[in-house]
Amino acid sequence: MAAWVPWRLYRVKRMIDKQALKGNLLLLLTAIIWGSAFVAQRVGAQNMGSFTFNGIRFLLGALFLIPIMKHYHYKKTDASLKMAVRSSLSPGILLGAVLFIAASLQQVGMIYTTAGKAAFITGMYIIFVPLAGIFFKHPVTFKTIFSAVLALIGLYLLTVSDTMTINIGDVYQLIGAFFWTSHILLIDYFVKGHDALKLSVIQFSTTAVLSLVVGTLFEETTLPMLQSTVIPILYGGLLSVGVAYTLQIVAQKFAKPSHAAIILSLEAVFGVLAGVLLLGEILTNRGLAGIILMFCGMMVSQMQFSMKKS
Repeated sequence: MAAWVPWRLYRVKRMIDKQALKGNLLLLLTAIIWGSAFVAQRVGAQNMGSFTFNGIRFLLGALFLIPIMKHYHYKKTDASLKMAVRSSLSPGILLGAVLFIAASLQQVGMIYTTAGKAAFITGMYIIFVPLAGIFFKHPVTFKTIFSAVLALIGLYLLTVSDTMTINIGDVYQLIGAFFWTSHILLIDYFVKGHDALKLSVIQFSTTAVLSLVVGTLFEETTLPMLQSTVIPILYGGLLSVGVAYTLQIVAQKFAKPSHAAIILSLEAVFGVLAGVLLLGEILTNRGLAGIILMFCGMMVSQMQFSMKKS
C-alpha cells in the first residue's frame, strides 16, 4: 500500500499536467486565430459599421455551432437537449452581454486613440486577471505576477510606438479591459458546470442580437457593403467566433485564468505577424523585442519550480 499510494498520486498529477498542456495548446491556437483575424476585421471595418460587422459575424458563429451541438447530443431526446440548453441560458446570456460591452468599448475607443495603444490597454487584462483572481481565492504566485509583467512590457514594446498620453479613447479601452478580465473569470467560473458548446451558442447569440440592434439604430448597411465584406465576415464568423471563442471556453476547463490571460494576449503577436505576411507591414526591432518578451512571459508562466529537501 505504501508503494501504491505515491504511484497513484503520480498518475493523477501526470493526468492533470496533460490536461493543463492540452488547455494551454488550445489557448495558443485561439490566440493564433484571433491574431490572424485582425486582418479580416480591418478589411471589414473599412466597408461596414463596426456593430453591424460584429453582429453578423457573431450570428454566423452561433449558426455554425448549432448543428455541431445537435450532433454531439444526437442520442438525447429533444426534451433533454432543451432542458440542458435552458440550464446554460443565464450563464450564456451573462457571458454574451459582458463580451458585447467589452468589444463595443474597444471599438468605440479606437475612434479616439491609436490601434497600438488600444491593443496595449486592452491587454492589461494580463495583470488584471491574476489580481482579480485573488478575490476569488485563486492561487497567485510571484512567478505568475512576474510572467504577467514581462508579457505586458513586451506588449507595450510591440504595440505602442508614440508617447503614452491619456485621452477619452484610452479611458474607454481601460474600462473595456476590466470587462475582458470579467469575461475570462466568468468563463472559468461557469465552464466547470456547463457544456462548452451550449455556452458558446448562447453567448454568441446574445452578442449578435445586442450588436445588430445597435447597428440597426445607428449604422447604415447596404447590399454592396455586404458583398464587399463576404470573406472577412466568413472568416471572422466561422473561425474567429465559431471556432476560437469556443476553443477558449473548452481550454479554460484545464488552464488557470492567469495563464489563460498571458497566452491569449499573444493574439497581438500573431496579429502583427499576420499584418507582416498578408498586408506587407513592417516589423521593427522594438516590435521584435516585444514579441520575444511576450513569449518569455508565456514560457515562465508554464515553468515548474520545485525546492528539494536535502
